[in-house]
Amino acid sequence: MRNMTAGDGEQSGDDSRKAQARSFSKSARKRQAASLQELGVRLSALPDRDIEALGLPEKLFAALRDLRRLPSHGAQVRQRQYIGKLMRSIDPEPVLAKLAAAKRRHDSEVRRFQEIERWRERLLTDPAAAEELRQAYPQTDRAALLRLLDRARKERLDGQPPAGARELFAYLRRLLA
Repeated sequence: MRNMTAGDGEQSGDDSRKAQARSFSKSARKRQAASLQELGVRLSALPDRDIEALGLPEKLFAALRDLRRLPSHGAQVRQRQYIGKLMRSIDPEPVLAKLAAAKRRHDSEVRRFQEIERWRERLLTDPAAAEELRQAYPQTDRAALLRLLDRARKERLDGQPPAGARELFAYLRRLLA
């Protein structure tokens, strides 16, 4: 048997990819593989329609869906590794960008929801808050607001279920939209 030299044997078409992979340290490659695997696990937690919207390959989509249904820890670990392998074949940047955009939308909705809750609580506890709301939002229907406030305050004092507070919240959500 003779020794093979670098010039002997078959040349693979992905020499540039191998050269690029060699340019990173082994630890860096492991960190990158772990981050792609973690990204895959984060993706698997999303609803199917959100995953489909990302435009991922069918094999990866099926693997992400399968991860949720696996009962044993060992099977989940193997599936995560498989997802990591599939993730290495795609460009993660567009996926990360879409996830970041979805997070920004969600954070914006949460901030809006919290603002509505703050207004509702202020309106129920501070009598001057109704006038502040009318100044901040001139389109406020004063009579409807006062009626909703009276009902919500009465329910709160009587210890009744907060149906009036829910109606007030819905009104504020429409007003602040």
